[in-house]
Amino acid sequence: MATLILPPIPPSPRDDAMQLYRAFKGFGCDTTAVINILAHRDATQRAYLQQEYKATYSEELSKRLISELKGKLETAVLLWLPDPAARDAEIIRKSLVVDRNLEAATEVICSRTPSQLQYLKQLYHSKFGVYLEHEIELNTSGDHQKILLRYLTTPRHEGLEVNREIAQKDAKVLYKAGEKKLGTDEKTFVQIFSERSSAHLAAVSSYYHDMYGHSLKKAVKNEASGNFGLALLTITECATNPAKYFAKVLYKAMKGMGTNDSTLIRVIVTRTEIDMQYIKAEYAKKYKKTLNDAVHSETSGNYRDFLLALLGPNH
Repeated sequence: MATLILPPIPPSPRDDAMQLYRAFKGFGCDTTAVINILAHRDATQRAYLQQEYKATYSEELSKRLISELKGKLETAVLLWLPDPAARDAEIIRKSLVVDRNLEAATEVICSRTPSQLQYLKQLYHSKFGVYLEHEIELNTSGDHQKILLRYLTTPRHEGLEVNREIAQKDAKVLYKAGEKKLGTDEKTFVQIFSERSSAHLAAVSSYYHDMYGHSLKKAVKNEASGNFGLALLTITECATNPAKYFAKVLYKAMKGMGTNDSTLIRVIVTRTEIDMQYIKAEYAKKYKKTLNDAVHSETSGNYRDFLLALLGPNH
């Protein structure tokens, strides 16, 4: 469930465009007005608003926001503006090509459904003029590259039906390929994790626990490390409980000294319209503190206001 709160009677895109233009005019930007509009519009409304703004004022809303906002607030608002697939494309491009930090690209690719990935690939090519697969080949290596490419290109079933017999067999095969032997047969892990549906992998994980006394997640942690390990963990955890997975990502981003703001922004912005309500519930259950309180204590100013507006009421 989403946490996005929309006005009961949505204003027209024209009204929104005029209000934003007014907020930008004069000395300094009325940031509160900008947040009050943008943090309470869904992807479709944001798309119409951007079209209207450009038609009326002959400039891209995103360009105007760059000149009016700054710092972490600017980063968060600009990432919020596009629709989910375009946003994913931007996150992956930045992760692979600009930052050369492969964590964000790995998380996004390995937590999306086959149909989302199919659309993402098309959009990536039309947006950046290169194929995402080619970008991955250039910027990753080894088993990490193999799992990303296979996960991106292999058609997977999206339904909830599971063949119990095959799931049980897969659990045995993974045990033999990992914990039972010296070293790891990475090829088997890549094959099963890229070819099986989420529902199937959740069943495999359950059988694994029943047969070997601990989770498939624990086995993956023992057998794979680095970005390859991250890819496998993301796939298996998003198959069993995506909300719990993202709650943990958020917790790690805020743990200890300093905050990893790019992770905080990425997860809140990408999950607000999907399952943030469940993530908040998992966060409170596991860390005995609400996600809103954690974000409140780790952020400040308009940046804090924007993230909290996306997170909705504190409970």
